[in-house]
Amino acid sequence: MTERVRCAVVVGNSDGIGLALTRRLLADGWRVAGLSRREITIAVPTYTHHTVDVTAPDYPEVLGKAIDELGHVDLCVYAAGIGEPVDLADLDAQTRTFEVNLMGAVRTAATVVPRMVAAGDGHLIGLSSLADRLVSGDAPGYAGSKAGMSSYFMGLSAALRGQGVSVTTVRFGFVDTKMAKGSVRPLMISVDRAVETLVRCVRERPVHVSRPRRMALLTSLLSPLTRPR
Repeated sequence: MTERVRCAVVVGNSDGIGLALTRRLLADGWRVAGLSRREITIAVPTYTHHTVDVTAPDYPEVLGKAIDELGHVDLCVYAAGIGEPVDLADLDAQTRTFEVNLMGAVRTAATVVPRMVAAGDGHLIGLSSLADRLVSGDAPGYAGSKAGMSSYFMGLSAALRGQGVSVTTVRFGFVDTKMAKGSVRPLMISVDRAVETLVRCVRERPVHVSRPRRMALLTSLLSPLTRPR
């Protein structure tokens, strides 16, 4: 009997963690569909790409089409994310941060999860941030959107208990990508280490993972201090 090919969708894979994870899944024998705002150069028969913005009205349709072309979806990883410093004279960038980081993730789940429930199996992974515990005056949209994403995905995990479908929230600190902004980036980890964390999540299906652990402890301790008084 021919072994069933595992199929994955990676959203936000034009660079950084999403691109590195895409390459790792392909190397491990998965069929992968990638979705991002920009084309990427992966020329193997087991990869297909769909160029789309997660805030576009037709994003759910494009995502559904990508899954239909695969035939089924065992894994969906939401790796899209942005973050900009606050400009009090123009808060549109903070609004877009919520649209990408939170609503893009919510729309992804709305498309993917019902298909997984119908199949009785599947795994949704969302890349959140250790900033979800903090109140940030520098980038309130980033911290706020990641807080919403973490809360929603962990709630979905509870709602899906007994359905055969897993949801994992991965809370990273600083990872060595273009998202790691600022002159001080304590305990930053490499993209390769982040991918290894995700591969372990695919295998073990935890509800949530926070890396690096020391940074997770630090943000927990700092969290009460960042709240306005």
